[in-house]
Amino acid sequence: MARLIRRNIWLQILVVAGVLGIACLTWLPLGKSSNRDGGWVAQPVAKGDLTVSVTEQGILESSENTEIKCKVRGKNTVTWVVESGTFVQEGDELVRLDTLALEESINERKKFALWSRSGSERSEANVARTEIAITEYQEGRFQTELMALQKDLKIAETNLTTAKSMFEHAKSMYERGYVSQNAVADREFQTRQAEMLVQQRKRDIATLEDYTKRLEIEKLKGEAAVANATHQGNVERAVADQKRLEQAEEELLYCTIKAPRSGMVIYPSAAAWETGPDIEEGAEVHRDQVLLLMPDLEKMQVKVGIHESVIERVKAGMPSRVRVPSGDIAASVKSVAAVTRPAGWWTGNVVKYDTIIELPKREGLKPGMSAAVEVIFAEHKDVLKVPVAAIIETSQSAYCWVDEGGQAQKRKVELGDSNDRYVIATAGIKEGDLVILNPISHVAEAQEIAIQVDAVANQAEAVADQEETAAQPE
Repeated sequence: MARLIRRNIWLQILVVAGVLGIACLTWLPLGKSSNRDGGWVAQPVAKGDLTVSVTEQGILESSENTEIKCKVRGKNTVTWVVESGTFVQEGDELVRLDTLALEESINERKKFALWSRSGSERSEANVARTEIAITEYQEGRFQTELMALQKDLKIAETNLTTAKSMFEHAKSMYERGYVSQNAVADREFQTRQAEMLVQQRKRDIATLEDYTKRLEIEKLKGEAAVANATHQGNVERAVADQKRLEQAEEELLYCTIKAPRSGMVIYPSAAAWETGPDIEEGAEVHRDQVLLLMPDLEKMQVKVGIHESVIERVKAGMPSRVRVPSGDIAASVKSVAAVTRPAGWWTGNVVKYDTIIELPKREGLKPGMSAAVEVIFAEHKDVLKVPVAAIIETSQSAYCWVDEGGQAQKRKVELGDSNDRYVIATAGIKEGDLVILNPISHVAEAQEIAIQVDAVANQAEAVADQEETAAQPE
């Protein structure tokens, strides 16, 4: 099936070649002669200069652009924008954004900032109170409670001394027969009660000093730590709310974007499928979006795509000619991309490499101007030039046919550099020979060679198809 398609294509090529041959009979440039009996057109081989180049279309741009970005968070609506191509002075207004949402946000943030500051000041007072409470307990309440217990201990000890004296007195009186045994027992009971009260007062003092004091101090320190942590949180909240307020107020200023310097202002390049400008009144923009560009008009360049078939010949520094509406400009290749542009159906599956052409300083150059760029690979002087239409190439050799007295004679030629019209002949032909243009349409031998070339290509493709099929998993 593939070979049948190729044969059909080859037949179409022969038909087109025949039509071109007929067209050549009706129009012969200077230096060409025709053989109307043979039906072909012949052209004499001549020496001359040959320029080898590639021409691509591009758009002028600046190599250095000052980007004007949106600094307001979220989505924002453009209420006014300067026209693209306007020359502005430093400080001139470029873009205005809608401020209603920001103004409402500022009012809300002011309220929250005041609430946060109030909470911070209240918690600061609470921290001071808890810190004072520790000192107040250690030097105040604790000392008062300790002194009260110590007083009670002294009273208990005095009562114990009195009880002991009276107990001894009762025993003496009992021995003399003045009091009864019950009176002595009563005094002994009172003495034991006094001793127990003294012990209780001592235990109360020890408990206060060893446990109650420590417990209360730890409790107060915990309350102080909680108050301090709460205060730190309130301070952070107040600082954050204040920063949000200041940021909103700063963003309100950013809603009016001014020129950082004098110069031309242009819109960023819109995508190819967009029909309108990327920045316009009513459009929504977001933070860090490039709204406008201010190009440096003294540093202009052209970016073009060079086809992969010739990209190996393109080197930095190569001379170029750039044609703009105001005339031709001598320029040079600045850089060649190391990787290709993404290819797909939208590019016709054509693979090209971005190439930057640097332009010299020149008045009148503006971004967006169309330009035809010719990158010159080589310029050959006084070489033998043969029309490309007269050559048939095989994998081993190249041939042309020379008109000798009305007869087509095959010549094997050696070729050098070429462009889309002429190729340099280094051997096999001489100046003045009449080479037959489009020999496939008029010379049977040329047709046979072309068919052989096609057959070899078909065979090679068939082998490649078989290898590909064999490599596929079953």
